[in-house]
Amino acid sequence: MTSNALGSSQQSKKGGLSLFTLSEQEILNQIYSTHVHNDEKFDVESLFIIVENILKRATVIVDNVVLGTQVTVEDLEEKTPKASFSPPICALKNISCEMQCKAPGEEIAHKTALTILNKLSNYSWDTKAVLTLAAFALDYGEFWQIAQATASDQLAKSVGTLRRVPILLKRPTLQKRRQSLIELNNVIKATLEVIECIFELEKLSNYDTKDVPALSTGVEHIPVDVYWAIVTVVASTTQFCCLINDENKKPELSPFSQKLNYIVTKLKRQITIIRQQIEVIEAYWKLVKVFRTPTEIMEIFKGLIYTKDNVQPLIDGSTKKPVSIEVLKRKNVLLFISSLDISDDDISILRPIHDTIKKEDQYKIIWIPIVDEWTEDSKKKFEILRSKMPWYVVQYYSPIAGIRFVKEKWNFTGKPSVVVLNPQGKVECDNAFHMIRVWGIKAFPFTVTREETLTTSREWIGSIGAGIHPHIENWIKDQKYIFFYGGKDNEWIQQFTKRATAIANDPVIKEAKISIELLCIGKGSKGEDNLGILGRFWTGIESLFISKSQRKTDTDAVALEIQKLLSFKNESGWVVLSKGSTVVLSGHGTTILKVLEDFDKWKEVVREKGFEFTFKEYHNKVLHTAHICCRIDIPKASGKIPENMKCPDCPRVMETYISFKCCHIDGAANGFH
Repeated sequence: MTSNALGSSQQSKKGGLSLFTLSEQEILNQIYSTHVHNDEKFDVESLFIIVENILKRATVIVDNVVLGTQVTVEDLEEKTPKASFSPPICALKNISCEMQCKAPGEEIAHKTALTILNKLSNYSWDTKAVLTLAAFALDYGEFWQIAQATASDQLAKSVGTLRRVPILLKRPTLQKRRQSLIELNNVIKATLEVIECIFELEKLSNYDTKDVPALSTGVEHIPVDVYWAIVTVVASTTQFCCLINDENKKPELSPFSQKLNYIVTKLKRQITIIRQQIEVIEAYWKLVKVFRTPTEIMEIFKGLIYTKDNVQPLIDGSTKKPVSIEVLKRKNVLLFISSLDISDDDISILRPIHDTIKKEDQYKIIWIPIVDEWTEDSKKKFEILRSKMPWYVVQYYSPIAGIRFVKEKWNFTGKPSVVVLNPQGKVECDNAFHMIRVWGIKAFPFTVTREETLTTSREWIGSIGAGIHPHIENWIKDQKYIFFYGGKDNEWIQQFTKRATAIANDPVIKEAKISIELLCIGKGSKGEDNLGILGRFWTGIESLFISKSQRKTDTDAVALEIQKLLSFKNESGWVVLSKGSTVVLSGHGTTILKVLEDFDKWKEVVREKGFEFTFKEYHNKVLHTAHICCRIDIPKASGKIPENMKCPDCPRVMETYISFKCCHIDGAANGFH
């Protein structure tokens, strides 16, 4: 948009330009054409120090004169610029000349600001603002310095006469212009504050926006903020000229003051966010360094949770009282990390672990709640959850210092996890939660080595099925064959139950002294749905899968069997056959039912080769004639997701898809890979 077009589109009712109806984009369209991206080297920091020194003292003098305050100028902090700094006096005089003796009006102020921006085209945006404010400070500071001179200082008296100092300081004039002086002084303070914030943003802009994303938002607004600082200085100069000339016609500064106060509030908010993000990235790299050479668990814990030296006590869940983090000294620590969206089941998984390890007092569990923004509601929810936990709790109503480290290095995505650290702070397992869910205290001491040992064993169904049926422990102990089965299709379940029961009672099976038990997952003794048990079963299978897949080991027979079972989760029917707690095979409902239906074709082989071998052999034969696609859904929030996965039914690598799911309840809408 051209300047003329812009002007015609923004005419006020009085026929002049209305600055405060301009959009940010309209301002950018004009000021960007004034900027040459070839920043001239200049010590803007030293100049700004001098400008601050001048204006902070000048505004105090005005407050003393007009408001009757008694602040001593000598008591103000004096900053020192570099000794080598040489002020650009010609540039300052040039800018000052451009601003002097202008008629009041927003359109004139706008055109003057554009002229100044053109003159300063080679300078960076913050330097443009400082140079303009410095030109104003030169005149404003000199005026009030002369006003403070003693009556015996004839030179000051003569210069003051030329500067019209006595006219403004006459009591009648001062009383008449009192409100205008206060308004001007406040606008000057606000302008100084805006430029201080812009300066701060420029200093912070050394960080990468990938690490500090809030920087991009803050920095992209700097040109417009600089424009408003410059146009306000122009309007302030006009106001000052009107005051010393004792003219009644003067610009209205209150809209500029309101605009600058809005900008200051916005900039300070943005700077606060940027500093918080910088703290996160600095804490991240500090933790990366510390974990390379771990020394003591307490120091690592402090760096993980608290910013700077703001160390707060833990809450002892058993006594509900605060305790020093010294309780962690020389201890193995289980960091229970989660959002506030955790279930009683998630908590109950750790309770028997806590009850066992507290006897030796060498292991401590600590709950670290991850909350992006604490509110009164989240604090209430935290208190409810905390009351259910007998272990230590971090009560720190701020985002933890190591939030990025937790998310990137420990793959935290919102679901509960348990990071195990030894007394030196070395990570023994970056997520033992799934291991603990499946094996409980058998997973002690919850290290990667222990997890690898457990996940290579074929005796995993017993841990998953524990508590589902009152007799399951005896069945496992007696090494009985157990059909674990279920599915979405009730008709299939009925057919399978009928066929399997018939086989279990068949004379051939009885003569061979083969004992077979049936356990329908998710169904009660009367056939009613039991979604709680069904949910725990599949959660256990998923935990076993994640526990297995998060270790960089070759895919073995156990992993393939778990993957295969997981692929049946949403099918019409599925079956796991085990002998005791050792898994024999798992299969799709269609193929397993076919094996049972053809029992008469293979039952005589059982006498010779045994039930287990014969069942597997015939099932493999059925598989060759059936072509059922294998699909495995992995919750994205599970942590590490394998880059690729071998099909559990054939040697091929599975294709990867992304799907989305919603169960129409809070927290159930999850993306799946």
